[in-house]
Amino acid sequence: MTGSSSSICVAALYKFARLDDCETVRRELARLCCAQGVKGTLLLASEGINGTIAGSNASIDNVLGFIRSLPGFGDAEVKYATAEAMPFHRMKVRVKREIVTMGQPDIDPLTGVGHYVSPQDWNALISEPGTIVIDTRNDYEVAVGSFAGAIDPKTSSFRDFPAWFRAEREKLLGAGDQPKVAMFCTGGIRCEKSTAFLKAEGIDNVYHLQGGILKYLETIPPEESLWEGECFVFDQRVAVGHGLEAGTHILCHGCRRPVGSAGQASPLYVSGVSCPACHATRTDAQRAGYAERDRQEQLAKARGVAHIGANAAKRRAK
Repeated sequence: MTGSSSSICVAALYKFARLDDCETVRRELARLCCAQGVKGTLLLASEGINGTIAGSNASIDNVLGFIRSLPGFGDAEVKYATAEAMPFHRMKVRVKREIVTMGQPDIDPLTGVGHYVSPQDWNALISEPGTIVIDTRNDYEVAVGSFAGAIDPKTSSFRDFPAWFRAEREKLLGAGDQPKVAMFCTGGIRCEKSTAFLKAEGIDNVYHLQGGILKYLETIPPEESLWEGECFVFDQRVAVGHGLEAGTHILCHGCRRPVGSAGQASPLYVSGVSCPACHATRTDAQRAGYAERDRQEQLAKARGVAHIGANAAKRRAK
C-alpha cells in the first residue's frame, strides 16, 4: 500500500472469478465499507468484482482482506494511489450482469484471454513494425491521452467495441498472416474481455498490457515512456500522469466529461454547469439547475457539511 497516514489511499481492483450469492456479498461489503468509512464504487457479478475505493490505509486493508477471503479472489489485481482529499462522495456496492459491460454473454475471460505483457516489455511490443495497437477505451477517455500511434475506435461505450472490430477487421488485419494485436485500457479489466472476444473471433496473436495504463504510468519513468497526455480515471481526480500524480483535467458537472486546459479557457465552460462538449446539448433550464446545484454544494462545503444529495445517497447505500 502507498501513501502517508495523513493521505487518502485509493485502490482500484478487479478480479474475474466465479462469485456465488452476489446479493449476500453485496450486503456484507456495503456494511463493511460503511463501518470503515470507505467510499467509492464496487460492482459485483457472477463473473467477479470490479471497482475503485478510497479511505485510510487500515480501512482499505480491511475491505481488501474481506474480498481476498472470498473463494477465488485471493490474488485480486489491486493498484494503489494516493489523494490529498477523499475522491468520492459516497459508497456504492451494486450487483450487475457484468463487472464491465461488453454485452457479449458468450465471452468468458475465465476460459482464455490474450497474452499478458508487462509494462517493462510493452514499449518493445508496440514499437515492433506491423503491430496493431488498439485503445479499447471510450472516445472521451482517449481524448485525454493515449499511446503514440494507437488506433482510437471512437466508441462511446464498451458495448460498441465488438461491432467496431467486426466492421474494421479486414482493414485492420488484412488477408495474409495475422499481425500482432496489442490492446490496452485503464486498469486491464476491459482488455480481459476484449482479448477474450478477439480470441473467440479466431484471432490468436493478441496481447494486452498487464495492469493497464495505470500500472504503466506507475512503473515506467517519463523519459522512457511512449504515453502522451494524461489518463482519465473514474473518480474526482479526473486524470493522472506519470507516477499517478494528479493531472490537469477537471470534471464538467454538466456532462461528467473531462475538461482540459483549452476547454477550461473556453467561454462555453462554466464551473459546475457546462463545458464546450455539452453546452449546446443542454437547455437554459438545465444549466440553471446545474448552477443551483453547484451553489448548494459550495454553500455546504463552506459550512463543512456534506451536500444533501450526498447524504441521501449514503442512506440508500446503507
